[in-house]
Amino acid sequence: MPLIVDLTSGTVEREHRFGEPGHYGGSILGLRLLAERIPAGLDPFDPRALVFVAAGMLGGTRAPGLAKGVFLAKSPLTGVAGEAHALGPFAAGMRGAGVEALAVTGRAERLSYLVVRDGEVSCHEAGELRGLGTAATTDALRARHGQGAHVAAIGPAGENLVRYASVVTDYAYAAGRYGIGAVFGAKNLKAIVCVGDAPAEVADPAAVAAIDHYYRDAIAGNPLAALQAGEPGFAGWAGEPPVPGYASVRNFTLPGGLRVPGVRDYNGRAVALRGACPGCPNDCLKVYASPSADERRSGGLGQEAFLSLGWNLGIDDLDTVLDANALCNDLGLDQVSLGGTLAFAMECAERGLLPGGPAFGDAAALPGLIRDVARRAGDLGDLLAEGAARAAARLGPQTAPYAMTVKGAELPCFDPRIQPGIGLGYALAPNGPRYDALEHDLDFDPVAGLAYSFPEAARIGARPAPAGVLDAERGRRSARLLRLWSGLDALNLCVFASSPTRPLTIDRLTALVTAVHGRDFTLEDLLAAGQRRLDELRAYAAREGMGGRDQLPARMHDEPVAEGPYKGAVLDREAFARARDAFYDELGWR
Repeated sequence: MPLIVDLTSGTVEREHRFGEPGHYGGSILGLRLLAERIPAGLDPFDPRALVFVAAGMLGGTRAPGLAKGVFLAKSPLTGVAGEAHALGPFAAGMRGAGVEALAVTGRAERLSYLVVRDGEVSCHEAGELRGLGTAATTDALRARHGQGAHVAAIGPAGENLVRYASVVTDYAYAAGRYGIGAVFGAKNLKAIVCVGDAPAEVADPAAVAAIDHYYRDAIAGNPLAALQAGEPGFAGWAGEPPVPGYASVRNFTLPGGLRVPGVRDYNGRAVALRGACPGCPNDCLKVYASPSADERRSGGLGQEAFLSLGWNLGIDDLDTVLDANALCNDLGLDQVSLGGTLAFAMECAERGLLPGGPAFGDAAALPGLIRDVARRAGDLGDLLAEGAARAAARLGPQTAPYAMTVKGAELPCFDPRIQPGIGLGYALAPNGPRYDALEHDLDFDPVAGLAYSFPEAARIGARPAPAGVLDAERGRRSARLLRLWSGLDALNLCVFASSPTRPLTIDRLTALVTAVHGRDFTLEDLLAAGQRRLDELRAYAAREGMGGRDQLPARMHDEPVAEGPYKGAVLDREAFARARDAFYDELGWR
């Protein structure tokens, strides 16, 4: 039963959707509301646009892998449905406040925030919060509504309609991609505050407890789960940097080799280490910033920060990257799109196409650049706030080859030239490129892969294959993995806890869903939800006139990896087209 809030009229309505099959109260329901309630072609910043926030029927339950909430709107960056997921405690906060889903339309006359309590919503003025970062905003709202309140807030980037502005929950846990924070800003919506601690009910507490016990015991024996649980955690890139060709260096132009001095020594940089996601023992997301950072609590370290704000920009200083990550969260900026846009500008400047532009490797300039983008300060800040694709359109066609974007969104920094399945996922996922849309090709390589995950992947038809092979079977395999993880997204199940590479195997995932919401749930149900979500995302893109943009930047096809173990890796255009066709066929899209 989503609550529909109209900020223009001040009305709240309840829409009874429980009788509908298959949406689980998450992103599929949000997509249906987008299609039903706003006209085709509407500008994402139009007051009539809708933003959907949901824990759904599962998110926020105190159990392994169930901390996720979804933020969904028509993206001002891509023009298609933008779906961002926040880990951490906010989804539990929604459930504690008595709601599973909230849709917001209209525009408040003044900067405002919403309070959700006991299943009701009220709107309050927030003029005194204008210009504050997400941490200071959270402090102010907790002082007003209780220290146990959970807050999803935007910073200056959202207020200034930066097209890749994020929403940041509870200081450190961002819903980061596709500019959902800018949609909040266009609505004069500074924050959503959830008050209450009602537990999310489960149908079979004993079964949930048994899965929790299994998961805790399984962490030590699962390499990825153990890495996530340890320090500095899944996102830390401790030890040696990735081998050349694995990740983007200087806008995908160099093979790698940058090092981060002191990356093994996080002493003094940890702010909070435990309990980010209620009910999940894995503690993947930890909070780090240098001791001198202006705001340390916002340093929730996602997996992509070091790649996007470090090597991708030619920067290899630990404190610079940690502080840039924390600053992005406090100002409300997506690290991936910011890193991709800055790397674009740096390459253009290096080639003489952006006089006075930023330089690769200039660590000292990075904080000022981030602040300028968040505030659209000066010509350069305003240009880069539009994202790389729009910046290239302004600067001229000679700069377009250096915008590493798909559907207008900047690429994650895992290089698709050595993992073509990831490239297919970047290009063909109908909501735009996301690194956690499907598992990495290298994990299923017969030699270098994670052999314990092979039986799980085989259950959905994704059998081991050499990571660099690009053929029709790669297309089918990638589509099957995308469908599986799409099902996880549809139910707000955490991909970092789940099959095929983490402890929540398919059987335990389905048992967990059954135990929480009391109806038999099967692998076929999970895959059907994944297919339904993908189909509705694709239908929405077609409705908005944004279909047919399923292409990678030319660099991925024309410029091979230059050195290292993956030397020569490149995505052959004809092979990619054959794999794409097989991908479409697997999902029934041709």
